[in-house]
Amino acid sequence: MNGQMKETQALADKVMFQTYARFPITLVRGEGCRVWDEDGKEYLDFVGGIAVCALGHSSPLVTEALEAQSKELVHVSNLYYTKPQIELARLLVENSFADRVFFCNSGAEANEAAIKLARRYSKEKHGEGRHTIISMKGSFHGRTMATLSATGQDKIQIGYDPLLTGFKFVPFNDLTGLEKAVDDTVCAVILEPIQGEGGVVYPQEGYLQGVKKICDEKDLLLIFDEVQAGMGRTGKLFAHEHFGVAPHIMTLAKALGNGLPIGAMLSIEDLSSAFGPGSHATTFGGTPLVTAVASTVLKSILDDGWLNHCAQMGAYLKGRLEGFREKYDFIKDVRGLGLIIGAELDRAGAPVVKACMEKGFLINCAQDNVLRFLPPLIVGKEEIDHLLETLDEIFEHFPADNG
Repeated sequence: MNGQMKETQALADKVMFQTYARFPITLVRGEGCRVWDEDGKEYLDFVGGIAVCALGHSSPLVTEALEAQSKELVHVSNLYYTKPQIELARLLVENSFADRVFFCNSGAEANEAAIKLARRYSKEKHGEGRHTIISMKGSFHGRTMATLSATGQDKIQIGYDPLLTGFKFVPFNDLTGLEKAVDDTVCAVILEPIQGEGGVVYPQEGYLQGVKKICDEKDLLLIFDEVQAGMGRTGKLFAHEHFGVAPHIMTLAKALGNGLPIGAMLSIEDLSSAFGPGSHATTFGGTPLVTAVASTVLKSILDDGWLNHCAQMGAYLKGRLEGFREKYDFIKDVRGLGLIIGAELDRAGAPVVKACMEKGFLINCAQDNVLRFLPPLIVGKEEIDHLLETLDEIFEHFPADNG
């Protein structure tokens, strides 16, 4: 690390809260699937801002939309109509199960809106006492007090007691456990069709269909958190489309803005009466600037062949990783769909992440032992091959015990 880079990082450590265990590189530029650090070193990025940069870094489409809208109107208020916001809502409704959209700034805020809508609608329809939301163990729904209370991971909740009440947890892929957890206080079920932060946990055959059946029989709302798995990440626009199951409410963020902060909560028409004037609001949600960019991103994902490309590249990457599983016995499982893929190891994955970074590749580790791959949807076979060659070299010398 050169002197300038050390100075930059020392200043950050002095003036910023240390809420992130940052890697010792300072990224200053990006293009496509590549980023460069302050010292000029190039990296192939298979993190993608954690499933954010679907069209890659410094996408010309995004840059053009951003520049054009910044010259017209950046922000007013949601007290007024703006055309970019209306256009994005139209595109989302026409390409999903939903009839209504609420815009906010992040995935956590989208999930907050979903929780509030579910409870308010339930009270409107059923009266007092029906407010509990069932969530899944291993889930991740955000860092606000409500969404961390709805998150099924102890490590996310440590230090924030008392948590908000009204949530209960059952194992993912356990329909019997879910059915037993439903009582007269339950109003909704929230889950990620694929658990990203939970370690790329994939639904078993029939699971999501079974969840929907339970919700229909018990008159519960079904909320799909597609913040990470949505927006083309799986090779379809939304992950739930693979399973033929539509929710009542869905949340989006991350790739919707390709790096600009935006979240969205979508629902069916029946729920719209619960969110009337004054019931929920946001200052910055859905500004003309971010919605103009998000419309451009969504149109590109739909019209420029990125869904098929994602499915093809994801199948290729997953297939090659499954080949590594046969070669290296410390790889316990390879799972995922499209370009959200996890390789579960029988030991900590941090040394692999570090070795990749040293060789010019950025990957991520979830749940301590699951290597997670979330490259831009535009990633090509040559770039995947470069990563796989490097992983093969690293795995060849992977110690039997790195603890």
